Amino acid sequence: MDAFFASVEVARRPHLRGRPVVVAGAERSVVLAATYEARAFGVRSAMPVSTARRLCPQAIYIPPDHAAYRDASAQLMEILREVTTLVEPISVDEAFLDVSGARRRLGSSTAIAQQIRERVQTQIGITCSVGVASSKFVAKLASTHAKPDGMMLVPKEATVPFLRTLPVGALWGVGGKTEENLARWGITTVAELADTDPLVLRQILGAAAGAHLHDLAWGRDPRPVEPTRTEQSVGAETTFAKDVYDLSLVESKLLELADRCGHRLRAQEVLARTVSVKVRTSDFRTLTRSRSLVSPSDSGHEIYLVARELMSSVDLRGLPVRLVGVRGEGLERRSSAVLQLTLEDAVEGKTDQQRLADAAIDQVRSRFGRSAIGPAAAG
Repeated sequence: MDAFFASVEVARRPHLRGRPVVVAGAERSVVLAATYEARAFGVRSAMPVSTARRLCPQAIYIPPDHAAYRDASAQLMEILREVTTLVEPISVDEAFLDVSGARRRLGSSTAIAQQIRERVQTQIGITCSVGVASSKFVAKLASTHAKPDGMMLVPKEATVPFLRTLPVGALWGVGGKTEENLARWGITTVAELADTDPLVLRQILGAAAGAHLHDLAWGRDPRPVEPTRTEQSVGAETTFAKDVYDLSLVESKLLELADRCGHRLRAQEVLARTVSVKVRTSDFRTLTRSRSLVSPSDSGHEIYLVARELMSSVDLRGLPVRLVGVRGEGLERRSSAVLQLTLEDAVEGKTDQQRLADAAIDQVRSRFGRSAIGPAAAG
């Protein structure tokens, strides 16, 4: 993400767009994030707040709201996991994705990157920069070069020429001390490091570090994208472009979100035992309601029916809705789940019918894209 904490704050306060904004605590603390307008004055993350105020006294200084940042991070990761299950978060606002298996469904890697950027902008209200490359290391470098709010593609065959244009400090593992050590040997660029005898690098940096940096300088980074956690819940949420009074529009969005939730559950072959709804009103008050199901489910239709009832129990105090979300919780593997049918389902076979319908929808979307068929609100 671009200036993540600061961007979240600007998204919550649109009147600050285009102005220098700094997220920081008390005067004796440090800067946590700064918009690019503030960075133009020299303000940087980890800088003492007193220094930042001297450099940019006209900036808007906002105390951090970590709950809001966790919320935005969760939305981000949900967007990414709808693209592929191979997502490796490396911080609250950054992740690697292996999209090799998603290209048939969603298009080229750059098309997928553009879709991600558009969805992040639409659903969270912030911008991100994406690097597209054949390895994690180069993708990370490309995303840095694309900032702010851009995308950079480094084709596999262009990897080494791209790397050779960079200073040696761009390589992972080259900190200040290593950079100084290499400079004493006349090595200041990636090209110079790549052209240095590996035995000399081993002498300068040690066996492991020398070999590692030499591989990176030649674009060799075989590490796969490794998902690092098992999800305990699956969901989707959206922030409306304008606060919504019309509850029929909110219900329509609930249907869409429940459908996305069910699709992700089926893709991961898990069932949810509990459905929860999150609602945020225009005054930023966040309310949640949840209900356990009689039998765990991956049906978007069933999730929607429960979510709709939960939504009706929320006291909005007459305020419009800013955000709404649907989540399936208490996940368990479909293969090991114990399903308890109602008498009506057992007699009429409604559960089997719904499962067949869901499978058919998933097949259509897999072939023609998600927009090819939508959920029905009947029931």
